[in-house]
Amino acid sequence: MKAQLPDDPKWKRAHTLFSSSNSSGDCALIGVPAHQGSISPTHADQTPDAIRSALARYSTYSTSDNIDLANSSFTDLGNIDSPDGAQGIARVHSAVKDLLGKHRLLIALGGDNSITYSVASGLWSDLSNIGLITFDAHHDLRDGHSNGSPVWELIQAGLPGKNIVQIGIADFANSAEYSARAKENAITVIPRCDLRTRSIADVVKQALDIAGAGGREIYVDLDVDVCDRSIVPACPAAMPGGISADELRQAAFFVAADKRVRAIDITEIDASIDTDDQRTVRLAALLVLEAAAGLASR
Repeated sequence: MKAQLPDDPKWKRAHTLFSSSNSSGDCALIGVPAHQGSISPTHADQTPDAIRSALARYSTYSTSDNIDLANSSFTDLGNIDSPDGAQGIARVHSAVKDLLGKHRLLIALGGDNSITYSVASGLWSDLSNIGLITFDAHHDLRDGHSNGSPVWELIQAGLPGKNIVQIGIADFANSAEYSARAKENAITVIPRCDLRTRSIADVVKQALDIAGAGGREIYVDLDVDVCDRSIVPACPAAMPGGISADELRQAAFFVAADKRVRAIDITEIDASIDTDDQRTVRLAALLVLEAAAGLASR
């Protein structure tokens, strides 16, 4: 039996922010529970609802930034039904195509990393004027359509490689061939080793300058397997030695604070294999709140 959370009218819980009855919130959540095309089997389809539930563990107030999200407007658009495969991509496109005209920031809850392609290509019909920032241990430049291919699919669809920045790329998580593909397409790669000597604020500033060059709008992929495996056990591809939860939380705030960032996804968590303390899903819920606080700081 789950323990009942205490009810304190002076301690508003974050899950109460996202109402399905509000269709015009500045920040919108949408679940994209894709999982069937993952290279490794996953139940990432369970994750959007798990993240929503985990929001109840947190308040609406950011102490460090003196931001109370209760003063902002939010909406929860629910989950997109059956977002896998060609028909699923079409359903994603249909669900998201008009959302940027209604909301200042869209947060897509994955699902596996294939949603980076389906959501971004649905939000913008012309990808040639868009920038992309990924926080990921992997390049995601594989051929075909899977959770290992979204960046390559976006390039094939017209997104310029010179406006892509990949942060946290890990050693022994990619092949020489796909590393060469990143170089051939002029992708800016900021590997994990660079983050040992540079602040996340400095790295994000560089990424925003590159991805948003010329005032272009930006899509951000927060692939949670960029973090150290000990803190994200529900990310099947996470490796020992990844970045910290705090670094990824900071990154979520910093990118969302930039008005050029219009959409963020949170991907590659399999809620069914999380630890009893739900540390991975709880981190994802905090990424939602950090992004919402970043938006509120604009």
